[in-house]
Amino acid sequence: MNIWLETVEDDKMTFGWDMQEGADCYRLLWKDKKRDSMQFKELAQTADCRGILKKMPRIPYYVKVQALRIKEGKDTGDGKDARETEDSKDIRENVELKDAREAEEAKEHKEVDNAEVVKDVKEKTVVLEVIDESPVIKTPVTKVLKPQLEKLGRGLVAVKTRNGIFVSWRLFKDEVTGSNETGLTGTDFVVFRNDKKIAVVTDSTNYLDTNGNEKDVYSIVPFVSGTDVSDDELSVRLKKAEHVSVWASKDNYLDIPLKKPEGGVTKKGEAYEYHANDISVGDVDGDGEYEYIVKWDPSNSHDVSQKGYTGKVYLDCYKLDGRLMWRLDMGVNIRAGAHYTQFMVYDFNGDGRAEMAVKTAPGTRMHIYDEKGDEISNSYISLPQADIETGVTNEDNYVCSSEDYRNHLKEEFTYWQDHPEVVNGHWPGTLEECFGIPARYSYPLNDKDADELTDYFINVYAPSRSDKNRLWEFEGFVYEGPEYLTMFAGDGSELETIPFKFKRDDDGLMWGDYSMNRIEPCNRVDRFLSGVAYLDGVRPYLIVCRGYYTRTTLVAYDFFDNRFNEVWSADSGYVPMSNPFNDNPHEKKGSDPIYGVIAGQGNHSLSTADVDGDGYQEIIYGAACIDHDGSVLYSSYDYLPSGKYAKLGHGDAMHVANIDPDRPGLEIFNVFEGATAAPYGYALRDAESGKVYFGEYAETDLGRCMIGDICPDVRGLQVWVNDVYSVKGDKLDVPAPSTNMNIHWAADLTTQVTDGSEYLTENKCGVINDIVHGAMLIPKGTATNNGTKGNPCLVADLFGDFRDEIVLRLSDDSALRIYINTDITEHKLFTPLQDVQYRVAVAWQNNCYNQPGYTSYYYASDMRFDEVLPENE
Repeated sequence: MNIWLETVEDDKMTFGWDMQEGADCYRLLWKDKKRDSMQFKELAQTADCRGILKKMPRIPYYVKVQALRIKEGKDTGDGKDARETEDSKDIRENVELKDAREAEEAKEHKEVDNAEVVKDVKEKTVVLEVIDESPVIKTPVTKVLKPQLEKLGRGLVAVKTRNGIFVSWRLFKDEVTGSNETGLTGTDFVVFRNDKKIAVVTDSTNYLDTNGNEKDVYSIVPFVSGTDVSDDELSVRLKKAEHVSVWASKDNYLDIPLKKPEGGVTKKGEAYEYHANDISVGDVDGDGEYEYIVKWDPSNSHDVSQKGYTGKVYLDCYKLDGRLMWRLDMGVNIRAGAHYTQFMVYDFNGDGRAEMAVKTAPGTRMHIYDEKGDEISNSYISLPQADIETGVTNEDNYVCSSEDYRNHLKEEFTYWQDHPEVVNGHWPGTLEECFGIPARYSYPLNDKDADELTDYFINVYAPSRSDKNRLWEFEGFVYEGPEYLTMFAGDGSELETIPFKFKRDDDGLMWGDYSMNRIEPCNRVDRFLSGVAYLDGVRPYLIVCRGYYTRTTLVAYDFFDNRFNEVWSADSGYVPMSNPFNDNPHEKKGSDPIYGVIAGQGNHSLSTADVDGDGYQEIIYGAACIDHDGSVLYSSYDYLPSGKYAKLGHGDAMHVANIDPDRPGLEIFNVFEGATAAPYGYALRDAESGKVYFGEYAETDLGRCMIGDICPDVRGLQVWVNDVYSVKGDKLDVPAPSTNMNIHWAADLTTQVTDGSEYLTENKCGVINDIVHGAMLIPKGTATNNGTKGNPCLVADLFGDFRDEIVLRLSDDSALRIYINTDITEHKLFTPLQDVQYRVAVAWQNNCYNQPGYTSYYYASDMRFDEVLPENE
């Protein structure tokens, strides 16, 4: 049976094959690695002798076709049931699931009787038998993407150790031409101490100088592997090379001094101070070295579900030497908390300098400083003219007191009959009906009646739902006033401010904040996420999101011309409720006919990656995935034990990576907190389709999850929640490590975790450990963030070789401390900062519940280096 490649286009490849006698249909299969251990993935079944692989031909693919004969499982003619192969079982299950899903969706639209259709599907047991198979053909690489990358320096560092001076530097992606068993090849390096050649390094990008001391100066010179470079040429290159001194700490860390903001006192007399929290990095001045953007959170920072006043939030930009370049005062109208301020630092306009995009409000103010630390300017953001005309000023304060909230609620109740949902007949016409009490008032309510109903709701109805509903203490929130999106240049100057795309509309009533037993105004409505995605495969786009428990919204912008240009937006629409004061909107779809399926599927973070092989990054939004063009790639549903078809739903943690190296493409590992309302408590899924490979139903919220190579003798990354599993779903007899954060710290390419809470130490200092090596780093004088989450300020490859560094704050917040691993590694990889999936993850890591980023290639102790850059084959 022959197969051939007919056409190759930028977004697809077309194949043809011979017709086979006796075949009822054909199955086209593909994989993205040549080796035999790589599984094929089914593309499609067709009765034609022609098929299309919708992949960008930027890497080679391996394709074959199978001829299939269909049998009925009920009767094979010989009195025996047909034997079902694993391949045919997969196909049958896919067919049944698809048909049952369509039946469930049809039932929701009242088109058919779901029970009858599902019964019909189950009675049709289709068995497929492979009767012939073609050879495997390799597709050509005809499309080359050159994504915008930072022009970074070598990141050369020299660090004192007990055995000498550890020297480490970056390998760049464009310096790679091949690979061997231990790493990538193409460029080697000469190491100099005090301008004297001391070593040639070919197998890594680090070196231990056992004769060095803390007064020495180091530099490195690259050269093409296998070539001879004369001493004269080396001297010329050496003069142009960066020269670095040994870190002043005389240890494996570098401190960046910080200027801690002064604390304050709330209007209720509560004192607060500031702590360095999340950070991001970007080359804001184009010198090839990262600057550090630090978010300062007050000690009274609150989750969106927690009432109370907060101090203001600040965003600082520091040079590596501690010079403060600028400070953004977010103002009183941006509440402090993990869910409010996500700041994306990236070169959005392609000018070689990073910008910062962040949600702002009236009162947001930028302070810019000179090299001496003196303030040279301070200015509020520009308010849109339309807001100025309505009287909005930068002195406005929209933060509510408990009295403000009561008055706001009274006004909402007074005009209840005019609410669009009431007018349209979707909600009860009276508040008494909403609260389940006898009718007694006329609408519109007069002042006395509005007071009575407001007091009843706050003091009687709300506490009857939960004793935690203490709405008479509700204060410190912002439920009205303008919201903006601002882009700042790397030097701190404002480039553009626009109205925030998706407005709050209300205090969360439409978002379901009053509908559950826990009544939490300003909760679901104020859940924000942001990200960076290469939607065209070449340039970075800004992704800004609001909502994920119920209504879910996303908008994509480019900033190529120094202004926001909306590329697309997605809005699930509000989730319909029969009673906004007593319903469960988490389990329903949104009102939009297209995007309604993504409602309630998001997490406290997001990820961006090319999950479908088209060369463009998608937005993985928890259990849903938005394609690069803004369409819904999928939104994952499955069956509960009861047989009900339900969304996988919201979860607290998610990891998108090449988890199983023997399956094509990427995988996703999630936890889901829906408990008995969710089909899975955790699941490993195919990132392209959302299909569940394995998972387990759970009757409680499992909290967090993590992945990594923690058992080097087990193929693939391991995944864990309470127990540890292989990528095939086998439970492993090893203790589950922390789920706070992982880090690629070790020299052997395994994965470690960071423990913020009481691992070997009483304070939450950021210990790095694993179950093989034990504790590899026990920091001194440092602290982690966000309570039991124990988050470092950042985990990323900031300088030196390809391994991650960890950034922690000192306990007194006087500095950031960056730790580097000084163990010599015998492996050689280009900096992951030039792997687009990893680099954008560094940008979005500061979202809400901080999650680690991953490379697009499989990173583990058993990785094959020839698969890091398959386009180089």
